[in-house]
Amino acid sequence: QVQLVESGGGLVQAGGSLRLSCAASGNIFSANAMGWYRQAPGKQRDLVASITSGGSTNYADSVKGRFTISRDNAKNTVYLQMNSLKPEDTAVYYCSVGITLTANYYPTGWGQGTQVTVSS
Repeated sequence: QVQLVESGGGLVQAGGSLRLSCAASGNIFSANAMGWYRQAPGKQRDLVASITSGGSTNYADSVKGRFTISRDNAKNTVYLQMNSLKPEDTAVYYCSVGITLTANYYPTGWGQGTQVTVSS
């Protein structure tokens, strides 16, 4: 079982940037797809971005052109670079491990989450 630990959240002004990191335990990291979700208060948890074991990426329309997901298999770490942040990006961000099937990403495990707050 892969364990995930997120870091890098915090408070930033609108227009600013943050980089989230997710460190994974276990030696099967490189074989797994990974994803970032977010959940704002009172809302459902939504997929923000995913990356396959081969490095193919997919993004929610709301973050395309602003966020970039990447992975470093040597470090068992996945990143989410967030630029041009908006107040509506405020949420708890969760790292996930999962699988991709017919171009869709399905999470199978979660980190504990990290808070991102964007002030206007």
